[in-house]
Amino acid sequence: MFKGQYILMDIEGTTTSVAFVYDTLFPFFKDRIHDFLRDRASLLSVAEPLRLAQNTLWEEAGVVFTLEELAGQLVAWTAADRKHPALKAIQGAVWRAGYENGLLKGHVYEDVPPILTRWKALGMQLGIYSSGSVEAQQLLFKYSIFGDLTPCFSNHFDTAVGPKREANSYQNIAESLQLLPDTILFLSDVVGELDAAAMAGMHTIQVVRPGTVEGSRHAVANDFTAIILPD
Repeated sequence: MFKGQYILMDIEGTTTSVAFVYDTLFPFFKDRIHDFLRDRASLLSVAEPLRLAQNTLWEEAGVVFTLEELAGQLVAWTAADRKHPALKAIQGAVWRAGYENGLLKGHVYEDVPPILTRWKALGMQLGIYSSGSVEAQQLLFKYSIFGDLTPCFSNHFDTAVGPKREANSYQNIAESLQLLPDTILFLSDVVGELDAAAMAGMHTIQVVRPGTVEGSRHAVANDFTAIILPD
């Protein structure tokens, strides 16, 4: 039984439906990115990631893209779920506008909020590690369908610490937290991520939501209520 002090969790497929990302967030971005760039491309928070995207496109294709072409390329990167930092930054900016305007509400499974509260009451620290940017993570939980859940979390990590299927990424997180890996429990629906966390020395549980491909190398829970921690 896990007797550590920190629970690290994935978002997509773990706390949140995969469909929310692909059926809500990605289409929202696609529908609004052209107008968004026309209105806000000169803002520093948007101009800098656009410059990074342009540099990547120049390196890959040797072409300077117009603003409209850049918008189209960002849509293509989104459809391919490319983990480019410029894309993540611009997605976050577009989604922030949607959340703040009430057009988006972050999906969270109903079993998650009460269990987060219980874990906090047990003295656990809670963190998120997702391929979505830290900003996108915070927005989803701040504007969730259950209200602001951000007070539940002590830390947010994205792929700036490394890819989610590499053990070194989890070692980096443990070092950042100044904790031994075996005092951390990682929750995810993806076996490859759990394998990497286990290689780094963390405890692991696969959260098997509807549609999840269940593995055989990790403990399994069908939802957060099935994860039993010592009192």
